[in-house]
Amino acid sequence: MVATKRKAFVKTDLSIPSVELQVVDGNPVIPRHVGPPAVTLIVFPPEVTSSRTFDFAPWYGVGIDSITYACQRQIERFFAKQDIEVAPMTVVSYCRVGLAHFLKYLVLLSAALRRELTLDDIRRDVIDGFIASFESESLSLTSKRSRYQNTKAVLKALCERGLVLEVRGGDNATFPERPFTGPGAYGTGERPLSSTQRKAFSAAVKAAVMPIFSDGVEPTSHLLAYALLIIALHTGRNTTPLLEMTSDCLRSHPKADTSFLVLYKRRGHSTSKVAIRSSRTHASEIEALPTLRPTVAKLVLRVIELSARLRHEAPEHFKDRIWLFRMRSAGRSKLGINDVNALTEGTLLNAIRVLVQQYDLKETDGRPLRINVSRLRKTFINRMYEILDGDIVSTAAAAGNTVRVASINYLRPSDDAQKNWKFLGLALTEELLTNTLGATEKTPVGQCSDIKNGDYAPKKQSVICTSFLNCLRCRSYVVTADDLYRLFSFYWRILAERSRMNPTRWRKQLAHIVRLIDRDVIAVGLSKGVFKKEIVDRERERARHDPHPFWRSESILADLGTLSA
Repeated sequence: MVATKRKAFVKTDLSIPSVELQVVDGNPVIPRHVGPPAVTLIVFPPEVTSSRTFDFAPWYGVGIDSITYACQRQIERFFAKQDIEVAPMTVVSYCRVGLAHFLKYLVLLSAALRRELTLDDIRRDVIDGFIASFESESLSLTSKRSRYQNTKAVLKALCERGLVLEVRGGDNATFPERPFTGPGAYGTGERPLSSTQRKAFSAAVKAAVMPIFSDGVEPTSHLLAYALLIIALHTGRNTTPLLEMTSDCLRSHPKADTSFLVLYKRRGHSTSKVAIRSSRTHASEIEALPTLRPTVAKLVLRVIELSARLRHEAPEHFKDRIWLFRMRSAGRSKLGINDVNALTEGTLLNAIRVLVQQYDLKETDGRPLRINVSRLRKTFINRMYEILDGDIVSTAAAAGNTVRVASINYLRPSDDAQKNWKFLGLALTEELLTNTLGATEKTPVGQCSDIKNGDYAPKKQSVICTSFLNCLRCRSYVVTADDLYRLFSFYWRILAERSRMNPTRWRKQLAHIVRLIDRDVIAVGLSKGVFKKEIVDRERERARHDPHPFWRSESILADLGTLSA
């Protein structure tokens, strides 16, 4: 007789916080007999170290009881992992950054209207009034946005549960889509470190972390933070997955002398893997997947070794972490407070400030260098893009992103690209001012006999043709031996696009250019004796290794594509 497997059912916790309500005329109403809860104090989970509690008591009995009650229950549900799963520190922000100010505003509004406010009052006019109240304080745009977004997150959860009626579109939409305008209102994002800054930071953090390999070293928050920054610089991972690295983060890899660094991504309930070499390999070996230096694996192993000594003393919620250190505050043990802690964003930022000050790291304008994990991630992605010679697909894979996200949100023009664009701008400006662009003068592709009235020129007064993608089909286009370097620079740039765009689109829009250069220019020129084969071969290789500045930019083809459309 074959034994059958029985499905195991997980018991559900029925003590989930809920709101007592009645439906009157189709609207949810909290009855008057539902007074303030017996307990109004929210005690945060032990992993929240920056603050311990949040009390809703001040907002009961002041004209907004039903709203305060619903918000308190919603916060309790968030901590119980209901409705949406968010980190405890995020829920703390909902309380301190959002609700504390929103409820305070509602108290003033209730007093002004001389009546009790209910959940039915949370409409567009109340939200607009709350946003307008920010003007009475000297807040930055970022602070205003943060206050609004943290409040909105709680109210949206109430809307999803049917406690608040949400209008989703139109002028009366409950939540305005983009209520803040102006530079910096929605953040400009971090900029990657320049080559000089990256080298200076790398040297400083390497020197600062070296004591971690000493015998008998006691791990401190600063020492562990420097180790984390090195791993961030060489892996490009985000802050939370790095802070939550566990003792089993290093996994075996099918390839010898290589390991996987596995990090958990809480938001997507998934893991990301980075290949790291555990020992040095032959210099000529070509890796199928970009791997990190053996020193990174050695550093991770050392941190795991140091954390093993403290893991049995760590609080339950930190026992699987590797960034453990002993607090140095005197008297903590006597007060019954566990003196083993783990790195947080706060301790990480504090260590960064010390590092920048100690090694005198500067921005280009002389201010202290701004360092955080987000900036190191962008630095890593741009560095990978440079090493992989512009291969956006492999760069996105190394970053753990899609090609679209990597190209839009992370990649920035390199120092060389900016210099090339500056050269291009100066060169074209000079030619336009002197009226020498055209009239058999050289263009970035070759020479043109009529830059204003050619086949693909705009044919407008004083407007110069820049439709360079159509040069090879234009009767005004001329190629001499002196133009081969420019022509082959264009040729290699077109071929490089094959790995960066959809194959069907490349064949439809660009493949003919390569064919025309090979067949109608080079082959015909060689057969007629216009070009010498050794010159063609020399210029072809020269352009491949050191292309003309106009064709070095990664975005020039997209720009020209719109111009020649």
